[in-house]
Order: sequence, then structure tokens, then C-alpha cells
Amino acid sequence: MRNPGNPVQAMTASRSTGLSGRLSRRIHGLDTLRALAVTLVVLHHYTLFVSNDDYTFGWVGRIGWAGVDLFFALSGYLIGNQIFVALRTEEGLSLKSFYARRLLRTLPNFWVVLAIYFLWPAFREDAPLLPLWRYLSFTQNLGLEPGTAFSHSWSLAIEEQFYLLLPALAMLGAALRLRISIAWIVIGLVVIGGMLLRAWLWSANVDAHKYGIYFYYKLIYYSSLCRLDELVAGVALALLRNRHPQAWAALTRHGGRWLSAGVVVTGLTFWLFLDNHYGFAATVFGYPLLGLGFGLLILAALSEGSLLHALRIPGAASLALWSYAIYLTHRGASALGAEALSALGFGPQTKVAIVSLLALSVLSGWLLYRLVETPFMRLRERYVPGNLARPAWHGIRLPSSEA
Repeated sequence: MRNPGNPVQAMTASRSTGLSGRLSRRIHGLDTLRALAVTLVVLHHYTLFVSNDDYTFGWVGRIGWAGVDLFFALSGYLIGNQIFVALRTEEGLSLKSFYARRLLRTLPNFWVVLAIYFLWPAFREDAPLLPLWRYLSFTQNLGLEPGTAFSHSWSLAIEEQFYLLLPALAMLGAALRLRISIAWIVIGLVVIGGMLLRAWLWSANVDAHKYGIYFYYKLIYYSSLCRLDELVAGVALALLRNRHPQAWAALTRHGGRWLSAGVVVTGLTFWLFLDNHYGFAATVFGYPLLGLGFGLLILAALSEGSLLHALRIPGAASLALWSYAIYLTHRGASALGAEALSALGFGPQTKVAIVSLLALSVLSGWLLYRLVETPFMRLRERYVPGNLARPAWHGIRLPSSEA
């Protein structure tokens, strides 16, 4: 059995560690969480953009937007782990290789779907698009107005900004030989700063304002600085795993406890948002609580003794693998399918429409994955097989004294 405290072992849900092109051991718990995340998002967007009824899937559809936050927490852990593992090798982290790998992973799918949105008005539900440069620069989330076409790409913008900044900051910290305590202080400041910023924006723009919900989305929900809680929760897990291996080994011996705690914290946070999504308490404290709850679930998924780690749900691994493509295509595909089914007499609330459109969402994502993502992933593994710098002295690595 592998040592769960070894940071060089398989860290991703489905592909490679980023250190080489070799496939890693699958972690079924992470597959399950990623599949859950994309399922929640698809159900929520169905209620929001297709059926126009918050109760189509009950409370699950209403809280489904939190699937994006689960994606954030997973990305924070997986990307943070790749960076911290590479920094501890003799070769060090190559920013050039890291950015090349991330861009080959994210840009081809995004560009293809973006082209469809600009060339096919029906795919964007006849809603207005932002200027093209906003999408190409991944700044579409900044001041985004609700009702904009391809608005769900706001989360991709935040993730791309995160991919750009985190490795550079990690390498800077390593080059300056900063103590690991500085990293924990920065994580704490990000969480506290986000809470203070949301409190101020809510008080100034949402509370008792006639158009408070509009400003909530434009200034808080879509904002990069207001939505870092789950990302840094994932980074904190990666930092703990790589810089505190003894503590990590001790923690992962109690996966069942973390699973129970994660379910409780996440459930209570869901209740907080369902009770009053736009209230002060949910706005200020809800997102860090989501980060905590999802972080505990990820910890449970990585703990070999937990049910979540061992659980294999049929189809979850495939949904996890296709999740990025599904996320990009499902909304437009559902809009087209709903129009066709409506002409046949099947409204969006009928079982025929629900099953058909959810299946179409998965199918559209699978096609994008097979036709676009897969060829580029093969190119990535061939030409940029890892994140390491070569030769070794060209990379920056953590000082051995801080192990």
C-alpha cells in the first residue's frame, strides 16, 4: 500500500501528476466530487435557463450553483499540488512548461465553444455577448452583468487568473526563501480580506437597494477577489500535504471523520444559502464555510480509509473526465434542444424533456472532449510531458532546509 503522506504519489483524479507523462493511480473520491460538481451545475442551469423554475429539481437545483465552488476547491488542490511537488524536486518548477500545459488543457475547448457562441446566435439564446477581447483575456467576469451570453464562463476566467498567479507567487516565495508560515499567513489574509470586502460591498450596494440582487452578482458573485475562498482552501490542502507530511499522514488516517465533518459543514452551509442566498451572513461567511466543507470532503477523498476514497460510482469517472467540456457546452446545447422539443410539444418541465436535455448536455460535452480536448491532451503529453525545469539549475526549488 502506498504511503498517503508521500507528496510525489498520484494526486489527480484522472490524468498525470504533472511531473511526467505517466498515468497516475486514479483517486475515485476525486472523480466522485468532480462528477458531483458538474452534475450540480448542469441541474442548476437547467432550472435557471431552461425550465425557469427554481424547483424543477427541488433544493438540489436551487443550490446547484455551489458546484462551481467545488470545482474551485478541486482546482486549488490539484494545481497547488502540482506546483508544490515540482518545487521540491531537484529540477524545480518550469513556468514555461506549467503555463504551456495549462493552456493546452483549457484553451482549445474554450476557443471552440467561444467561436460557436459568436457564430451561432441560437446557441447563445439570443443574449448579448461581451466584446471578444474580454473572453480572450479572461476578464469577462470583471463587472459582469447578469443576463449576458456565455456568462457561466465567469468561473473559467477566475480559474485562469488563478493559474497565472499561483505558480509565479510560489516561485517568488521559493526564490526569496520565505518561511512556510508566510504562506499560511497569506492564505489567512485572503480569506479574511474576502470576508471584509464582501461585507463592505454588500452594505454599500446590496442592502436595501432596489436592484440589490443585480449588484450582488455584478460586484460580489462574479468578482475574482470575492470568490477566492474555495481556491485557497484547495491550495491549503496541497500546502499541508507537501510541506507538513507528518501532519498530513496523521490527518489522512481519519478519513471517516473528515467525511462526516465535510457533510455536516457543507449541509449547514447549503441551508444558510437556501435560507437567504443574498443575505449578509451568507454573503460574508457562506463562501469560506463552503471552502471549509469542500476542503474536508477533498481530504476525505484523499484518505485511504474513508468511504469516499473507495467508493466507485458507475459513470462518475467518465463524468469527471468530461466535466470541463460538459461545463462549456451544456447551456447552449440545452437551449437548442429545448426549442426543438418544445416544437414537438414537450415543455422543459416534462420528463421527456428533462431526460433528453440532460443526456444532450452530456453528449455535447463528450463530443467536445473526444474531438478537441483529447487530441490536444495527446500533444501536451508528447511535447510538454511535465512541469519540471530542465536542466535542473534553470528551475527554482524550495530550500532543503525548509523541508
